[in-house]
Amino acid sequence: MTVNVFFRYLLKGLLLVVPVAATVYIIFVTIQWVDRLLPIAIPGIGLVVVIASITLIGVAADTIVAKPFTAFINRVIKKVPVVSFIYSSLNDVVGAVAGDKKKFNQPVLVPFDENANLMKPGFVTQQDFEDAVLTEYVAVYMPHSYNFSGNMFLVKREKLVRLEGSNSEMMKYIVSAGLTGKLAKSKS
Repeated sequence: MTVNVFFRYLLKGLLLVVPVAATVYIIFVTIQWVDRLLPIAIPGIGLVVVIASITLIGVAADTIVAKPFTAFINRVIKKVPVVSFIYSSLNDVVGAVAGDKKKFNQPVLVPFDENANLMKPGFVTQQDFEDAVLTEYVAVYMPHSYNFSGNMFLVKREKLVRLEGSNSEMMKYIVSAGLTGKLAKSKS
């Protein structure tokens, strides 16, 4: 076996082993960290307790009794300067992804040249603006590949290529730079 063949097989092996090993490691370390929060020595029980607790909090928060309490907590948090910024930002992101008012539910392609030879995928996050100058525009969020940050652009409605399909597949497609997930089909 030559050195080039050896390194080619080594690279192929790394490409298979590293993502699996990293995923298993991250899950294992997370479970260990959560388990250390509880004084019970049963592996994985911490994760079960955390998931059950969060679910019970969700059930309790949906009751009539808890709604005034959560509204009060929100008002108090929003009055604390730095905490307010962090809390409202995280609350908006979580609400946009998983809340009742999901924002990443309309995938589109935005052309970046006149002939639509260069297009970037994204999600419409706002349909209408109060500003009369922006009546023809929508807000489009475009995540970066291999990152969970992104850019937001204002784009004329008629320039968008509307897509149908799974939003989670589209997000996987964008974040992985087109390596996983699927580009949704355009609406006819």
